[in-house]
Amino acid sequence: MHEQNQAPQPDETSRWVERVERAWEDRSRLAEPEYASAVESTVAALDEGRVRVATYDATRDAWITHGWIKQAILLYFALRGLERIEVGPFEFHDKIPLKRGLDAARVRVVPPGVARYGSHLEPGVVLMPGYVNIGAWVGAGTMVDTWATVGSCAQIGSGVHLSGGVGIGGVLEPPMAQPVIVEDGAFVGSRAVIVEGVRVGREAVIGAGVVLTASTKIIDVTGPEPVERTGYVPPRAVVISGTRPRRFAAGEYGVPCALVVGWRDERTDRKVSLEKALRDFGVPA
Repeated sequence: MHEQNQAPQPDETSRWVERVERAWEDRSRLAEPEYASAVESTVAALDEGRVRVATYDATRDAWITHGWIKQAILLYFALRGLERIEVGPFEFHDKIPLKRGLDAARVRVVPPGVARYGSHLEPGVVLMPGYVNIGAWVGAGTMVDTWATVGSCAQIGSGVHLSGGVGIGGVLEPPMAQPVIVEDGAFVGSRAVIVEGVRVGREAVIGAGVVLTASTKIIDVTGPEPVERTGYVPPRAVVISGTRPRRFAAGEYGVPCALVVGWRDERTDRKVSLEKALRDFGVPA
């Protein structure tokens, strides 16, 4: 998930950053060709996979969000006007073109799946009739299943399976906010929803219908005492929906949470491990 195509030269990138940030402060600068060009070049580089909204820092085990790229995306909307887009029998009316060159990129898109210009799909991606928004990155060999959506700037790893109807939220503003991140080899079950910059670790299994927001309590119940966290699913965790009691003025009610009920077996390969996790822990797919 952490590889990318040849990046722009440092001097070129520095010019883009400076001009995008100055245009962000004063949008009237977009009327000047060099500022508009910096915005358009940044979005083109996103589309080609030469830059990305967030990159992984292995030394800190952390993702670094590049806010200036999000600013460029938002400025790109300001530069473009609405236009009619015709694709066979389909007609769209939008500011952002559709992604092109899918055959050369070795990406399979099943009608009426849509990937927007400014998103990047690595070779081997399969996009069923779902949607990938601008700024998103989808890693090699990942399946975006029917009616799954990958929101703006989301970072999806290699070998991920987003099952039918999965909702991966977009995070464009504020520019420095972390996007949703689903790391390599993860499995996300049908109709699960992951939003607000949540990070799902490598090879984790998210059960069907699980909802993860920035404030959702993710409770590890595999040990003698519960361990709570928010915003992060550990690598290889097996997660299902749960509830926890909470007292309100009108009485006590169950509040949604997510439960880590087990871990994928590291002695097996990904495919066997996933099947075993789903079977052993009764996780709906």
